[in-house]
Amino acid sequence: MNKHCAQVFTYRFLLPQYWPTWLLLGFLRLAAFLPVRINFWIGRFLGRLFFYFASSRRHIAQVNIRLCYPELSEKEQQLIVCGVMRSCGIHFMETAMAMWGSAEKFRDRHVFVGGEHLEAAKKAGKGVLLIGSHLTAIDVGARVLTMYHPIDVLYRNEVNPLMIYMQIKARTTYINQAIPRKDIMQMIKNLRRGHIVWYAPDQDYGRKLSIFAPFFGIQAASVTATSRIASMGNARVLSIAYYRDAKGFYRVEIGPPLESYPSTDEVLNATRINQIIESMIRKAPDQYLWVHRRFKTRPQGEAKVY
Repeated sequence: MNKHCAQVFTYRFLLPQYWPTWLLLGFLRLAAFLPVRINFWIGRFLGRLFFYFASSRRHIAQVNIRLCYPELSEKEQQLIVCGVMRSCGIHFMETAMAMWGSAEKFRDRHVFVGGEHLEAAKKAGKGVLLIGSHLTAIDVGARVLTMYHPIDVLYRNEVNPLMIYMQIKARTTYINQAIPRKDIMQMIKNLRRGHIVWYAPDQDYGRKLSIFAPFFGIQAASVTATSRIASMGNARVLSIAYYRDAKGFYRVEIGPPLESYPSTDEVLNATRINQIIESMIRKAPDQYLWVHRRFKTRPQGEAKVY
C-alpha cells in the first residue's frame, strides 16, 4: 500500500455488514473500464432516479436554488434543480472513472488553463493552497491536474470505513499525499515544503469553526481556517475550477494568486473566498453540489431554511 495511505485494511471489512459496500465497489471498478459515453448515460439515468427518489436531497437543492437565484422564475429554478440531480448521477460515475480508470481516458478529453500560475509559484519556491469547491466534476478535475503537477488532497472520515479506505487507496495511486481534513499542521508542513494542497472551504462546518460572510448575498457559515493555513504555510492562494460538457469533455481552470491575502479582517478573508467560489458556480450552477445544506447554520435569531 502507498506509504501515504493513512487507512489500513482490517479483516472486519469481510463481515456481512460490509458486503453491500463490496458490491458497490465492484460495480464502480467495472464502471471505470466503460467508455465515457456509457458512464454518462448511466449517470444521467441515476440522476433521474435521484430526482424522484432522493426527495430530501432534492428539497435541499430546491431551497438552495431558491435562495441563491431569486431573480429566476420558479420554472427556471426547477430546471437547475433537475440539472443538479443529473450532475450528481454523472459525478457518481465520474468518481469511478477518476479513481480506477486509466489516465488515458481523460488525456484527450480536457483542456487545462492557467497552469502558468502554478509554475510561477513553484519557481518562487512557494507552496500553493489551491482553493476548489464541490463542483461535481471534482474527482476528474483532480485526476486531470495530477497529469501536470503532484498534489495533496484532504479527506474526512466517513461512516463507512471500508469506503474511505478504498477511496484513499485508489487516489494515492495518482496523488502525492492524502491528509486527514482535521490535520491542519500536516497541511501547513506540506505547504512550507512547497507542496500543492487542494482545499475546498465551501461547506457548512458549524458555528464553532466559522464566521458569517456573504455567499450569493446570504450570510453563510464560512470556515476561518483558510486564511490561517495560508499564512502559517507561507503559501500562495490560487483557485481551481472544473467543468464538464454534455459529451464528457472537461475544462480545468487555475486562477491567478490572490493579492493581499490574507488580511487581518477575517470577515473580509472569508468574503473573498466565498466570492471566488460563487464566481465558479455561476459559470455552471447545475454542476454544483447544491444537495449540501450550505445554509444549515444560521445567524442568531434567523429561522432555519430547510
